Amino acid sequence: MTPEMILTMMVLIVVITLFIFEWVRVDVVGIIMMVLLPLIGLISPKEAFVGLSSNAVCSIIAVIIIGAGLDKTGVMNQVAVPIIKIAGKSEKKFIALVSGTVGLISSLMQNIGAAALFLPATQRLSKRLGIPVSRILMPMGFCAIIGGTITLVGASPTILLNDLMVLGGEKLKPFGLFTQMPIGICLLSSAIIYFLLFGRFVLPAARGEADKGVTASLMEEYHESTYELHIPADFNGPRSLKELGIRAKFLVTVVAISFSARKEKSFVPRSSDEINANDDIAVVGRELNIRKLADEYGWQIKDGLVVFSESLSRTNAGMAETIISPRSELIGKTMSEINFKELYGVNPVLLYKEERLYYGGLTRIRLHMGDTLLLQGPWERFHILRNRPQPRPLTFATSLEGEIMRPQKAVFAVTWLAIALAQIIFFKIQLSVALMSGALGMIITGALSIDEAYRAVDWMTVFLLAGLIPLGIAFEKTGTAAFIAHQTLGLLGNPAPIVLLAAVGILTSFFTLVISNVGATVLLVPLCMNMAVIAGGDPRMAALVVGLSASNTFVLPTHQVNALVMRPGGYRTVDYTKAGIFMTAIFLTVELTVLYFFYGIQ
Repeated sequence: MTPEMILTMMVLIVVITLFIFEWVRVDVVGIIMMVLLPLIGLISPKEAFVGLSSNAVCSIIAVIIIGAGLDKTGVMNQVAVPIIKIAGKSEKKFIALVSGTVGLISSLMQNIGAAALFLPATQRLSKRLGIPVSRILMPMGFCAIIGGTITLVGASPTILLNDLMVLGGEKLKPFGLFTQMPIGICLLSSAIIYFLLFGRFVLPAARGEADKGVTASLMEEYHESTYELHIPADFNGPRSLKELGIRAKFLVTVVAISFSARKEKSFVPRSSDEINANDDIAVVGRELNIRKLADEYGWQIKDGLVVFSESLSRTNAGMAETIISPRSELIGKTMSEINFKELYGVNPVLLYKEERLYYGGLTRIRLHMGDTLLLQGPWERFHILRNRPQPRPLTFATSLEGEIMRPQKAVFAVTWLAIALAQIIFFKIQLSVALMSGALGMIITGALSIDEAYRAVDWMTVFLLAGLIPLGIAFEKTGTAAFIAHQTLGLLGNPAPIVLLAAVGILTSFFTLVISNVGATVLLVPLCMNMAVIAGGDPRMAALVVGLSASNTFVLPTHQVNALVMRPGGYRTVDYTKAGIFMTAIFLTVELTVLYFFYGIQ
C-alpha cells in the first residue's frame, strides 16, 4: 500500500466524519475537497475543479431548470391531479403513488431527471395534503435511484455494461433492454413496501423548506380555517350574502361561490351575490362560527375542500397580511368606493385599525396609512399586487407562497422537454448538452425567466457533487480503489457463484458511496468478470450485479438524487444513514434472491 493510498484513505475518513457529525455543511465539504486534494498532491489543480464542468453536474443544473419550467407552466400540476384523487389524505397512499410513479419514469430516463421533474410537484402536493415533505422526498429519491435498475437505459452504470463486457479480447453476449426487469421491479416494490411498513420509524419529521409557511400577528390572531359548505336542495332561495348576514352575524367571510345553475365560480363574491339551492360556498373563519352558520341555515359542512380543492388549495391560494402604504391610493377611501375586490382580485377578511379589530362592515370603513388588512386570495394575485410599480397601495407584512404561473407557455415547456429527450434517445447527444438545450429553449420561449432559472438551481447540490468528483478521481488515480477491490476479492478464494456475486454486490455498494457510480462500474466490471471465471461462475452475471449494485447508494447523500432532495426535505446526513442502512441490506437481499430463484445462480 503506497503513501498516496494511505493519504487517500485518510481523506475519505475525514469526509465521512464531516458528513456524519455535520461540523460544516455538506456543500462546504465538497469545496474543501476541491481545495485540499490538489494541495496535498493527490490530484492536479485542473482535476480539482473538473467537477464543476462535469457532464453529471451540468446535467443536474439543466434538468432542474427544465423541471422548474414544467412546474411554472402548470404541467406538473396536471400530472399530480390523478395522484391526489387516488391518494386522498392518506400519507401511505401518497408515498406509494409518488414513489412508484417516479421509479417507473426513471426506468426510461436518468433518475436525476425523474426526481428533479417531480420535486416541485411533490412539494406542492405535500403542502396541500398537510404531509411533512421530509416524509415524502426520501422515499421518492430512493425509488428514483432504484427505478434506474428496471431497464438497461435507466441509469448510467447499466448503459455502460455492454461496452465493458470484454473478456479475453472478445465481447460477451450483450444484455437486452429488459434483461434485468424482474430484478428492478422487485427492488422497486420492496423499497415501497419498506417505507410503507417502516417509514414512521426511519423517516424524519423534519420541516423541509417546502413546509415553511407564512405567519404574522393578524394571521395568528385570526386562526383562520377554510371550509366548504353545500347548500341543500330544500334551501329557500335565492338569497343574497347581505341578506343572509354571514359576515355580520357569524364573523365569517365567504371567499368563493360555485353557482350550480350557471356552472360558474366566483372567487371575489360581492354582498349582492345570491346563493341558491345546490350551490357550494367556501368560507374562512373560526370553526365554531362556521358551525353556527351551518346550523342556522341547515347547510352541510364537507369533510374537506371538494369543489374548490384545486383553486383554494394551499399551493394556489392563502392569506396575506398587508399594510396601507404611505402614498397608497386607498388612503381616505372605502373599499366599496374603489371596487376593492374587482380591482385587486382578493377578499378582505379582517381590518386592524386604531388598536381595534374589525370583522364586519369592512367595505364601509375609510382606510388610513398604517391600517392593516388581512386578505385572502390566489397567490398569483398577491404576487401581481406586490410587483406593481411604486407607489404600491399595499405593503406585505408576510412572505408569499406560490408564484405567477404561465399556463399559456405549457406547450413550449413540454415541447422542449420532448426535444431534449429525443436528442438523448434517438441522436445519442451527450446528456448534458441535450438537457441544457432543453433548459435554454424554455428560457428563450418564456416558460421561465433567466432569473427564475438561476433561483431554481440548488447550488448546495452543485458544489457537493462537484467536490466529490475529484475525490473519486483521487481514488482511481492513486490506485486505492483497485487495491481495495483486489484485497477484498482475494480473501474469498474460490467461492460458490452466489457467494461471489454477494461479495461483488457489497463491494460495488461501498465503492459507489465514495466514487461515482460510473467510476465504480468501469473499475469493477472487468475485475469481477475475471473473478467469476476463476470461480467457475457466469461473467455476464457478475457484470450485471456490478451495474445494478452501483445504484445501491443510500447511506450517504453522495448520489445526485440524494443530494438533490437533501435541502428541500430538511435532511441531515444521519437521516440518510438511518434509512439507508436498511435499504442497502434490502437491496442486496432482494437482488441476490431474484438472481438465485429466477436466474438460476447457485
